[in-house]
Amino acid sequence: MTGLIAIDWGTSSFRAWRMDRGGEVTDSVTEGPGILAASAEPGGFEGALKRAIPDWLGQGLPIIASGMITSRNGWVETPYLPLPLDAEALAGALVTHESAVGRIYFACGAICDPDGPTPDVMRGEETEIIGQLAVDDESEGRFVLPGTHSKWAVIEGGLLIRFRTVMTGEMFALMRDQSILGRLIEPGEGSAAAFLRGVETGGQEGPLLARVFSARSLALQERLPANEIADYLSGLLIGDEVAGMATGPVTIIGRGDLAERYRIALNARGIAAKIAAPGMARQGLWKIAQQAGIV
Repeated sequence: MTGLIAIDWGTSSFRAWRMDRGGEVTDSVTEGPGILAASAEPGGFEGALKRAIPDWLGQGLPIIASGMITSRNGWVETPYLPLPLDAEALAGALVTHESAVGRIYFACGAICDPDGPTPDVMRGEETEIIGQLAVDDESEGRFVLPGTHSKWAVIEGGLLIRFRTVMTGEMFALMRDQSILGRLIEPGEGSAAAFLRGVETGGQEGPLLARVFSARSLALQERLPANEIADYLSGLLIGDEVAGMATGPVTIIGRGDLAERYRIALNARGIAAKIAAPGMARQGLWKIAQQAGIV
């Protein structure tokens, strides 16, 4: 066995871990350019990697990477694997790339219902799910990975059998920053009450876009303070998402305030929810590397 360099490289984020032969972290880096910035830097992705983890390279450690670095805009585009899949399937499909910094194993993404009317894809989230399954020794469950594009996934028999993407985060940003709803928003401290009020409204029946307009009409009637509009809108969108996607206990794989918002929204609907420990991407990459015989 040997150690490993594991990299979770997203559109605007870079996280890397150096691990020993037992999978324990000996060093980590959480600051670095995402793939869009890295592609424009001198030396491209190789140059960015050399600058991000210079002391780790040249030690003979295998490198494994997942996330948007494996997309069409990334370093090496890897295929989307059809469902069902698990760590063994991801390990068997790793794409090997010889680079100036050494051999890199790039993980594949996943595709759901490729021949259906609304196929869905993910890159990176499948690795985090694998990590959570490995840490908790789970073979069944429902998961949500909040973000710009939230992913809702179902695991049965240790296999990822289906998932669905919901563009809640991106829609919130667009509505807040570029729509008429944002014209009335004023900065201020977060309001838990406004968020919960939005969750309740978001969970009601009827067209979402009709309910979204209440963020403006309530403010115009001075029934929603300007510094609470953003929290209300966030709650409304997350509330609609949760109402449409959650059917039982959910594990939230995410970080910080956003994961907590999803927990609150789920609990408000009477659905049990727990937030996974941090580092699931790292755990998933280690599990895949083990299955592939890299470590």
